[in-house]
Amino acid sequence: MRALLSRAIQIDPSFHVALGLIVIFGMAEIFFATSYYAGRARTARISAQEVAPTVARSAAPSVSSQAPVQPAVSQQAAVPAASPSLVDQLLREGIELRDRGDTTNAIDRLEEALDSEPNNATVLAEIAKTYDLMQLYDRANEMWRRLQEMGPSAGAAYELADQRLKLGVPAPETADAGIANSSAGAAEPKDVGGTREGSVMGIIQVKTTETPDPDAETSLALQIGIKKQPSATIDHMKVKILVEFYDTVGDKDIKLTDADVNYEWLTPKHDWTDTNPEVLSVKYVRPKTGGASSESSLVEAAAMARPGRKARAAKGSAADGARRKYLGYIVRVYYNDELQAVQAEPSRLLQLFPPSKITPGQ
Repeated sequence: MRALLSRAIQIDPSFHVALGLIVIFGMAEIFFATSYYAGRARTARISAQEVAPTVARSAAPSVSSQAPVQPAVSQQAAVPAASPSLVDQLLREGIELRDRGDTTNAIDRLEEALDSEPNNATVLAEIAKTYDLMQLYDRANEMWRRLQEMGPSAGAAYELADQRLKLGVPAPETADAGIANSSAGAAEPKDVGGTREGSVMGIIQVKTTETPDPDAETSLALQIGIKKQPSATIDHMKVKILVEFYDTVGDKDIKLTDADVNYEWLTPKHDWTDTNPEVLSVKYVRPKTGGASSESSLVEAAAMARPGRKARAAKGSAADGARRKYLGYIVRVYYNDELQAVQAEPSRLLQLFPPSKITPGQ
């Protein structure tokens, strides 16, 4: 029995080898299975960590893009309050059109603005200046008078209107500098005195002085300051200054004077090289008892001053026989036969005798 049991317990060595291999393969399989599932778990965890910031970054722009919604709505709500009024818009368009030379459409815009606010001093002033530019002086003066009737409440426009009606020409650029909404950003040179736009010369002053003369019924002199633009080069031989005096005849009609008219330069060279402005004196003398001259010798009773030439006198005629009284004057400055500036006193003379754009034939 012991012998049988002893033989039974003895195991073949190959069995141990096989059993060892099975154990090794089993452990290897368990290791690989554990590594596989552990790897997948780690990969899933890493992917989840990467996805989370991505989602966070994607969500952040959405939140930030929605954040300004409320301010944007507030800004849109504020726009109507800050937008210009219809009158201001029409006024700006009118000025821009006039600056481009489209005066017809400029007047349409300005008149439309005036319909909305009939007492807007700025609109009235811009309409008047546009009519002046178009040489429609009767319409311009109508606007200036409306401003004058408004009184000091019209501000700078009132002062401009008062000066314009006294001078009978557009006032200096400096006079209307205070009027709002003017084309301040324009690069065009400023006019001097009562000059036309784009002129190289202007009238800066016309001073009337009565001079005592026992032999004259009326004796007075005009001192006219004539200035060139700072950047302009003047050929004084191309400058012509025409001064016309007017009388009332029988307290009814208005005609060119028949009084003696002569002129004299008060500055020595009158060529605008050393002196600017140059000053011209033009005298009006009506003798108490004056002889008649023929109508053909009048040369329209005007003094035409030409720098570089000797002064001359013009004599009028008493042929109409009616009593005459001095009324006023028109001064015109021409350069290269083109009108540069004009001034008149009283201003209605410009309506009765509109200036020629070119030098009148002499």
